Amino acid sequence: MQIAGLIIALVGILIGGLLFMGAVSNWFSGPKAEIDAEYYCEEDCGEETFMELTKDGYKELTNAKKSFVVFIDKDGCTTADKMRGFLDDYIKNNKMKIYRMDYDDMKETSMHELVKRYPSVVIVVKGKVFKFLRDDNNEDVDAFESKEAFESWMGKYL
Repeated sequence: MQIAGLIIALVGILIGGLLFMGAVSNWFSGPKAEIDAEYYCEEDCGEETFMELTKDGYKELTNAKKSFVVFIDKDGCTTADKMRGFLDDYIKNNKMKIYRMDYDDMKETSMHELVKRYPSVVIVVKGKVFKFLRDDNNEDVDAFESKEAFESWMGKYL
């Protein structure tokens, strides 16, 4: 009886240790995107926070199988204004450059097959949409309201 209890405790400790190691090593998180090195800066990226992207520019980048981040924006939208601030901080803290595309231009790209609303942040990997921030998804909704939730969303996929 005591031996069986010891064996069960030992197996429990082993499984718990493996689960702990897996959590620390991100075994249980989804795949992460790897953005092309040209979008990272060794030091400060400078004053220009966003690089403007046209529908033709997007097509060129996706045809070239580039990996990058694009912010879908619309002037005059208060939620987009708030998100622009979240992104500005994220970009400066992570020394990276991202694109900004107007929603009307985005509607004329292949991205519009998935992204239906603005604002949004789209992660493109090797020319394909990998993940995008959705306001109609309960998991993503906090990222529109909180800088911490937004940074957590970005960190989950980048």
